[in-house]
Amino acid sequence: MRFSEINLFGVYVAPISIWIVAAWVLTIVLRRVAVRIGLLSLVWHPALFVFAIYTIVLSSIVLLLAR
Repeated sequence: MRFSEINLFGVYVAPISIWIVAAWVLTIVLRRVAVRIGLLSLVWHPALFVFAIYTIVLSSIVLLLAR
């Protein structure tokens, strides 16, 4: 698939930047769920765990949209 720039109010934006923001929002939601159920208190390094989840979410979005 060919990824082309997205016209956002007259500014051409790379598609990956939109996906980065979407992954960030989804990671915030997942982090709040993890805090609510107590998962973050069980991991060794919470910030590293959240970063790993962000990486997984972003790579999943890219792989799903690249088909």
